[in-house]
Amino acid sequence: MANVAPILLSAIICDRVIFDKLTGMPSVINIIQTINAPRFPVRHEQLIFFVELTNGHGKTTTKVRLVDSSQQDKILFEQTGAIEFKDVKQIVTLAINLRGIVFHKPAEYRFQLFAEDTLLGERRILCRQIDLPPQKRPFSKPEPLT
Repeated sequence: MANVAPILLSAIICDRVIFDKLTGMPSVINIIQTINAPRFPVRHEQLIFFVELTNGHGKTTTKVRLVDSSQQDKILFEQTGAIEFKDVKQIVTLAINLRGIVFHKPAEYRFQLFAEDTLLGERRILCRQIDLPPQKRPFSKPEPLT
């Protein structure tokens, strides 16, 4: 990588990303900003961290982290990879699939994206504990009046 870091255009957390077979254009499905759970720890089966980058110069090492903001950015997940920019005007899309991530408590968590060792940006996700509504009793026929 040259001394110039890529520019982060977007960072989204979602359930799925579908890439069109003809154009390669992505569709982001079900954007996630908050995870509500009745109890913790809670396991989320699948999250996608979707990012778009531009202004890259050649091959660049990337790193994605999920950190717990309430514990001095304790790292819960980290994955490194490499992308290559053929042109500085090119937009490169990454869709990092995270399966089975466990959130240990209600708190603020952040997905962070690095190019080499430079933090390009981050996206916040909140985990909240909620009360479930009371269960309704099954419907029963009224007794006939006598």
